[in-house]
Amino acid sequence: VQLQASGGGLVQAGGSLKLSCAASGRTFSSYVMGWFRQAPGKEREFVAGINWSGAGLVYADSVRGRFTISRDGAKNTLYLQMNSLKPEDTAVYYCAADRAIRVFTFWAEYDYWGQGTLVTVSS
Repeated sequence: VQLQASGGGLVQAGGSLKLSCAASGRTFSSYVMGWFRQAPGKEREFVAGINWSGAGLVYADSVRGRFTISRDGAKNTLYLQMNSLKPEDTAVYYCAADRAIRVFTFWAEYDYWGQGTLVTVSS
């Protein structure tokens, strides 16, 4: 599986962005997918995950209620809708995939990664 993340940019606090992650490969639908982020000087952290059926949604406490993860099997694309953005959401966002049964929140559990897209939230 090859992943290509896009949709990052500069936005003011309180604004919204929608990230996309295009996946190649015919077995996209059988992979658990996740979004992670890494701010300068910090470790990569879990943001949200979704299992192969589109259910089993998992969110980090810091984004629950503001971010929504979804996937479109027909388009082989993963999304992250981010609302009510805060300056602390500023980071490089990565999409990831793994042939797992359930969503993992530890980045090392994922075998495939996109290149990252930068999200900057100004105060």
